[in-house]
Amino acid sequence: MKEAIAPRGKEVQWKAAPALVVAAGVCWGIIGLFSYALKDAGLSAMQIAALRCLAAGVTLGGVLLIRDPIRLRVRLRDLWMFMGTGVISFALFNVCYFLCMQQSTLAVSVTLLYTGPCFVMILSCILFHERFTAGKGTAILLSVLGCALVTGLFSQGGCTGTALLIGLCSGFGYALYSIFGQVALAKYHELTVVTYTFLFASLALMPFVHLPQMLTVVLTHRAVLGNTLLLGLVSTLTPFLLYTKGLRHMETGKASMLTFVEPVVATLLSCLVFREAFHWNHALGIAAILAAMIILNLPSPTKSARCNLSVHKNVVVRTGNPVA
Repeated sequence: MKEAIAPRGKEVQWKAAPALVVAAGVCWGIIGLFSYALKDAGLSAMQIAALRCLAAGVTLGGVLLIRDPIRLRVRLRDLWMFMGTGVISFALFNVCYFLCMQQSTLAVSVTLLYTGPCFVMILSCILFHERFTAGKGTAILLSVLGCALVTGLFSQGGCTGTALLIGLCSGFGYALYSIFGQVALAKYHELTVVTYTFLFASLALMPFVHLPQMLTVVLTHRAVLGNTLLLGLVSTLTPFLLYTKGLRHMETGKASMLTFVEPVVATLLSCLVFREAFHWNHALGIAAILAAMIILNLPSPTKSARCNLSVHKNVVVRTGNPVA
């Protein structure tokens, strides 16, 4: 009887996973509320990226050290996973993203960054043997088109070959978090994965910032310190925890595609809070992205009870006890 009850609990968690991923996208989408304030205080884009990693990693690491230190225990042979999520993924896509922004425009940079979910979908089919369906293909096309419309790519022109290559590297780095994260979650708790991701990313970004000047600005201005904490906790730590939790209970490709809600939220925020213009391309782009999200969450008509049971078994295996 216990065996019959257990899968039901897993089913509830699995069905809630898309909502967690979408919530993560919303938290990422409001990042402008805090990053704009830090930019106005004189901090560079790279310094802001390093600060969000430091604030998130140190906060979560400190909490775990006090309340649940066993979560900080990892095997040396598994450090490559966190090198993957923190350095190869998070640090790489931040560096390439800001370099692309310098070479082109913000619209081009954001659009190329959001090729990441497409890379995830392809890599997941190769590495995790996830099925590539017509619905997923349609969702990819709608999402990329929607993101290009939302960011104004078509109205602001193209980019150089260098900017294109760097931008695609940012998207590839962005995609690698889902890939390395899926592997790490098979052995470690999501709190462990997120903590070491940010700590490794912080170390990797240090060569790109003027640490003494950055810390002086943050520690001598109360408003800057407050926005740094909000950036690190609300728009960095919280969404990564939500996304990583959702990633544990759903397909990697679908999870990454749902994060396309981020540019939608960012666009609405820019219009409602910063009073920036809202044009027809924004409306069409938002509609395309929402349509892609609906397609991804439509139930498959070919699913059977046996298929659902295999999903539950897969979840149980992948969510086994974290390494002590």
